[in-house]
Amino acid sequence: MTDQFQMQRDGMDRRGSGSPLVQYHPADELLVAYAAGSLPEAMSLIVATHLALCPHCRAEVRRLEAVGGALLEEMPAAPVSDALLDAVMARLDAPGGDTLLAPPPAALRATATRSAAAGAIRRTATAPVLPEPLRSYVGRDLGGLSWTRIVRGVEEVAVPCSGDAKVKLMRIRPGVAVPRHTHRGSELTLVLQGGYRDGGLHYLRGDFAATDAEVDHGPVADSDGECICIAVTDAPLRLTGPFGRLLNPFIRS
Repeated sequence: MTDQFQMQRDGMDRRGSGSPLVQYHPADELLVAYAAGSLPEAMSLIVATHLALCPHCRAEVRRLEAVGGALLEEMPAAPVSDALLDAVMARLDAPGGDTLLAPPPAALRATATRSAAAGAIRRTATAPVLPEPLRSYVGRDLGGLSWTRIVRGVEEVAVPCSGDAKVKLMRIRPGVAVPRHTHRGSELTLVLQGGYRDGGLHYLRGDFAATDAEVDHGPVADSDGECICIAVTDAPLRLTGPFGRLLNPFIRS
């Protein structure tokens, strides 16, 4: 999973240097799929939010989109029948045909995730914690959100998104360890505030992590402040601690 969805770019260690550069990024395969517009909405949202915090990946996506555009221009035009225009006009004239002109809401929102990240700026002390496009999905910044307690020190807010994947904002109190777990599918995580340690790695704002059924872990929030993340899962987690195993039958998301 790490090779497929997550990578660390050389020369981007900001620890001890005072530089806010992001260190952990989506893998190239994920950026290619994003640039091609082939990701599901939930995955597109978390990648777009990472792009809002990572100038390096924004530049890479622009490069990939330019390459894709050049390839499309070199492709020969596909032949169409003479009756195609008449068929399209007939559908538009039919009852309800005007709805063909409007893309579905999911397509509109996916388009928003791709365009909003392009003009994003690095967060300052007064800037929102939630960058675009995530802030538009939630409807506000962190203030006023209704958090639901999962376990002591860990809370979440569901983020509306199409498809089967679940998207959540997670708030972890300082020094709190998330209950040890593995995954029935994949989990993508992006740090929005604070940081956490997991498997010997330290993730801070803008860092992107990917895990799957091969990973059994219990991330621990930094002790100097609460950690806010966005997480995308395509299947329920599976708790692996002695007590957690008793709760697995009740976990649905």
